[in-house]
Amino acid sequence: MNLDLDTLCVTTLRMLAVDMVEQAQSGHPGLPLGAAPMAHVLWSRFLRHDPSDPRWPDRDRFILSAGHGSALLYALLHLSGYDLPLDELKRFRQLGSRTPGHPEHGLTPGVECSTGPLGQGLAMGVGMAMAERLLADRFARPGERPLVDHHVYVLASDGDLMEGVASEAASLAGHQRLGKLIVLYDDNRISIEGSTDLAFTEEVEARFRAYGWHTLAVEDGEDLEAIAGAIELGRAESGRPTLIRVRTQIGHGSPVAGTAGAHGAPLGPERLATTRAFYQWPAESFHVPREAQAFRQAVIERGREWSQAWAARIATAETEDPQRVALFREALAGVLPEGWDNGLNTLDFGGKPIATRVASGMVINALAPGLPSLIGGSADLAPSNNTMIKNGGARNIHFGVREHAMGAVVNGMALHGGWIPYCATFLVFSDYMRGAMRLSALMETRVIYVLTHDSIAVGEDGPTHQPIEQLAGLRALPGLTVFRPAEANETAAAWRLAVTARGPSALILSRQNLPLLPAAPEGVARGGYVVSPCVGAPELVLLASGSEVALALGVKARLAAAGHLRIRVVSMPSWELFAAQSREYRQEVLSDGLRLALEAGSSLGWHRWVGERGEVIAVDRFGLSAPGGQVMEAVGLTEEAVTGRALELLGRQ
Repeated sequence: MNLDLDTLCVTTLRMLAVDMVEQAQSGHPGLPLGAAPMAHVLWSRFLRHDPSDPRWPDRDRFILSAGHGSALLYALLHLSGYDLPLDELKRFRQLGSRTPGHPEHGLTPGVECSTGPLGQGLAMGVGMAMAERLLADRFARPGERPLVDHHVYVLASDGDLMEGVASEAASLAGHQRLGKLIVLYDDNRISIEGSTDLAFTEEVEARFRAYGWHTLAVEDGEDLEAIAGAIELGRAESGRPTLIRVRTQIGHGSPVAGTAGAHGAPLGPERLATTRAFYQWPAESFHVPREAQAFRQAVIERGREWSQAWAARIATAETEDPQRVALFREALAGVLPEGWDNGLNTLDFGGKPIATRVASGMVINALAPGLPSLIGGSADLAPSNNTMIKNGGARNIHFGVREHAMGAVVNGMALHGGWIPYCATFLVFSDYMRGAMRLSALMETRVIYVLTHDSIAVGEDGPTHQPIEQLAGLRALPGLTVFRPAEANETAAAWRLAVTARGPSALILSRQNLPLLPAAPEGVARGGYVVSPCVGAPELVLLASGSEVALALGVKARLAAAGHLRIRVVSMPSWELFAAQSREYRQEVLSDGLRLALEAGSSLGWHRWVGERGEVIAVDRFGLSAPGGQVMEAVGLTEEAVTGRALELLGRQ
């Protein structure tokens, strides 16, 4: 071989990727073959990162939004000196490897976020760029370079740009004027079904210009200098995010180049041999030339110089203003400041019935002074969701009516570090951001979802706005802790737990006022607890969450008047936390008596808690357009109706 170093490295990336796919007999060789030149230029000339310290706070972020091209990312990481040995590349897509089919955050060093669902990576990149700017501003001193000062780069495909979540995020990024966000668009014009002309013929650059982006084009994806020049121009544009359209050929150099056949299947032995011949590459699988290995060492040394220079800059700032830098380090580490929850300890809800959405707003504002990392907003529903931080300035994020993007953006903010983000909408619209919520649970990001208007008691807005299946769907999501507090004090306890959680939490909150409970809600941390006991073993246990706890208490009073005195009421604000308790504790709370569960949503899942002898009064149909009280009456969730069902159940034992 007689190749210059750039060409050698590009070809190494390409062939490592196709060898991974071939060895696994699964994967996507087309994108790596086409996009390797732009990836190499970015990683070798512009990306500021330290392979020996993948979590260096001021590193540039790189997101492969087109996660199906993961073999390219793993080749980049290996060739750049990350702790991803060649043996891991050989185990691509295999059980227990660090080279899964789509990139997974927390598994592979250098992978900034889990991508695969198209559009999510680009949207998380928007969140990272927002987090970088807000963090720089938060710790800024006049005339001094910010403590964080880096770019976010995204490699996106046609498929990413077709997805609505990317459109929402791009619109928000343009509005926010995120000048440190640069998206490299791999314009290969091929999707799984064939040419993108089948479904995607828009003027992408014109669309992004309309969003407020700076757009550039490179018509030859093999032209390394043209790609470098475009990235330089993108970096020079500080007032707008940049989209660089790079015209590539999917599967470049292979017999299926430029066709859908290059997208999602191994090349096969004959095509692979032809591809090796095209690139004048040895027949040896996973071949890494000595020159590329030397390049690897150079990248490591350069990265270490960058991170050490930043550390020295932070040390200098620390001598001048130790308190500021201490707070900065604390924020990056996700450490909660001492006394962060003091505001909760003195919070007074006034002793009167109050909607849990209103109580949540009071909690946010009680937390905000002692928890400066708390930041967030709503999908244009802040007055209804009660999510505004009073005098919060930039800590209040106006997401606009963009639920899809909002969930992904807060994921990006959480992954960037320095912030504890929350976002809000009506519970019924959580469906719009389920993809992002799922990734949040998968990545264990500390994100707090505030989801209000939690049941058919929403009333007049009708069945389109009355959630039925959403609560059950969220409870089914592994890794998401769902809280449906019964009143204000449970709401405060849920917020405290959400802030200290390792992963994401969802707070499901009422529109209507709810009375305060007669007992303090220490049991919220255990997910379920006895809110109203009885003398002796209970003959009936009423189980409920949210607003139906107050209903259960009213039913208990009616049953007492009818002579049934051994009635226990259990509040179950978090099934996940309750399920994590010991069998003995759960049995102590639920007892051996008959059980009747109440919920103004789907019954799905409640049978686990009521057992074979118990019953569930829930809503397994869509709601009605009427005042909330009338809707609840129509579905049998009133004290009179539930008492009647309870008496029937007691009469059958």
